[in-house]
Amino acid sequence: MNLLAMIQPKKKEPDKESKGPDFWIETFNNVSRLYKFQADGRLSVKVVDESRPVIHKMVESFLNKFFPSGYPYSVSEGYLRYTQFRALQHLTSAALSVLSTQILKDGMQHVGKLICSNMGARMDSEPKSWRILADVLYDLGTGLEVLSPLCPQLFLEMAGLGNFAKGMAVVAARATRLPIYSSFAKEGNLSDLFAKGEAISTLFNVVGLGVGIQLASTVCSSMQGKLLVGPLLSVLHIYSVAEEIRAAPVNTLNPQRTAMVVADFLKTGNVSSPADLRYREDLLFPERVIEDAGRVKVGRALRKVVKPSKFNELREMFPEEKFLISRGSKWTDMVLEHSATGEDALRGWLVAGYAAEMEKSGHGLSDVVLQEAYVKMDKLFPSFLSELKIKGWHTDRFLDGTGSRFAL
Repeated sequence: MNLLAMIQPKKKEPDKESKGPDFWIETFNNVSRLYKFQADGRLSVKVVDESRPVIHKMVESFLNKFFPSGYPYSVSEGYLRYTQFRALQHLTSAALSVLSTQILKDGMQHVGKLICSNMGARMDSEPKSWRILADVLYDLGTGLEVLSPLCPQLFLEMAGLGNFAKGMAVVAARATRLPIYSSFAKEGNLSDLFAKGEAISTLFNVVGLGVGIQLASTVCSSMQGKLLVGPLLSVLHIYSVAEEIRAAPVNTLNPQRTAMVVADFLKTGNVSSPADLRYREDLLFPERVIEDAGRVKVGRALRKVVKPSKFNELREMFPEEKFLISRGSKWTDMVLEHSATGEDALRGWLVAGYAAEMEKSGHGLSDVVLQEAYVKMDKLFPSFLSELKIKGWHTDRFLDGTGSRFAL
């Protein structure tokens, strides 16, 4: 062997491990694709998991089109149940509408819309109750339209009243839609959630129209058939709305939810989340007084709560706060300032709740009890508020509907 060749340094082999990867996987619209460079430098693309059963692909395609991106991790608990009953609600509503006589829509519907538009603040406070009322009104209007041919002498009045009820229903349903959707939104995906929810509504409205047309040409071709099937569809419709709405974990503070949060905290020391309270809300009588939360009523007019001579006395009791508390024999009134937030309402509610507990235990006079309750509230409130925010409650506003407030 040539001696020169033996002592000549060998060329260093390229470090194979330093070579970058020649493939990667990208996921878009829940479809994974494998990108790989071939030996000749060309880039090949292959869809991953194409061996899945057809039914799995169909389910994934349906979820992509009708559910928010990232579902189920991108929405709050209860969204699937809400969506299931919302689909059933739209299906039955559309089927029911086919059975009615569609006339006199514009005039009376617009009157109903104008009247209902003045109740927006109440809808913000109790979106669930108003959403159910909207569908009750819609079914009532549809029923009047169905029955109007049976009363020729009252045809115009019945049809007009039916469309009046439908006009109110349309406004109430649209006004409460956003608060309900907002309760499910996570990661700033409200627009995506709204779009997919409306897609589901449209799909099942179309299906419902098909069902209605089939019923109208068979079972409901006669008035007797309409009178039999119509109430059944209406009952199923209202049941679907109620179940759909109950599944929504609304996270804004109104009088009922505030009282429930305070009651649970006073009894157990724990803060309930919106999901914990959703099935316990009273949708028929949301303004009921809750015993365990101090029997607080909020929003009564100041002139009905406090005599002018006692106003300054109550104001001086908690001079730094944005609420007044007046304890009565049947309940405790709380009146808020115009600028009061959810935090202010919670502070007042806790004072009333602690005072009610102390009074049951035989603590002294009412004014002394309120002062002691205030000291206790002030000590515990920072940790209580922190836990509320962790659980997902929005405390920046207090939605008391058209409740009365005062300004100084």
